[in-house]
Amino acid sequence: MRLYQLEDLTSDNIAAITARFNEMELAGAMEGIYWLPCPHDLLSDTQKEHTDECGPHCMAVEIDGGTLRLELLVRARNKLRCECVAYASAELRAHMIQYIDDMLTELNIYV
Repeated sequence: MRLYQLEDLTSDNIAAITARFNEMELAGAMEGIYWLPCPHDLLSDTQKEHTDECGPHCMAVEIDGGTLRLELLVRARNKLRCECVAYASAELRAHMIQYIDDMLTELNIYV
């Protein structure tokens, strides 16, 4: 699995990050899993075509202990297996990593 991983976050860092994700109502059914929606304009053509049937398209964030992991796989929330489930394009990957980095800066978390 390809992912963007941040390690050695403090318990205060984790509390701030999870609070932000919870405020944004991004929590998944499993504890420590959050779903970041992908901007529609950065999806692949196939993902855009499958938005109604398979979407929304998201990337998973897992928070475990002092580690935050952003999976670089675009998942379809309404279908487990489909051709629209694929690794993010370079542009989408850069956007989502920057989103996480900007959020950490807003929360005064520097890793």
